[in-house]
Amino acid sequence: MKNTNKWRFSSWLNLKINLLGEANRFLEVLEQVSRLAPLDKPVLIIGERGTGKELIANRLHYLSSRWQEPLISLNCAALNENLLDSELFGHEAGAFTGAQKRHPGRFERADGGTLFLDELATAPMLVQEKLLRVIEYGELERVGGSQPLQVNVRLVCATNADLPRPW
Repeated sequence: MKNTNKWRFSSWLNLKINLLGEANRFLEVLEQVSRLAPLDKPVLIIGERGTGKELIANRLHYLSSRWQEPLISLNCAALNENLLDSELFGHEAGAFTGAQKRHPGRFERADGGTLFLDELATAPMLVQEKLLRVIEYGELERVGGSQPLQVNVRLVCATNADLPRPW
């Protein structure tokens, strides 16, 4: 019975993170991802469109200690600033026209797990500043809220933009 459960888990895990390739550079990336996965630190994935950044994010999640917790994804380029703010951090009832009830954001829904943000470079600077607060302090405020909420989320972001390097 124990071996059957182990086999099922192994099969399920392979479906979630299976990446195929033989190129040396690709194999190096997979090895690097395997080393980063258990570190429980934020990760930024930079690569051209269609290179599998989301698959790498999935692999990071499913090889981490958070693998049984949620993996929530959001494409930052798909929403304007106000919607992105509300979708990431949630909002309180009455925070804006049409906000009839409290809405938990992606961070709250990913609590304990991983949040994957694609196209991070398209996010407005105000949203990026709020992301930094979550990374540094593990807390956020819903739109229209006044109480900080604690969240435990591993942030994995991706972009195809050539970002300036701090070093």
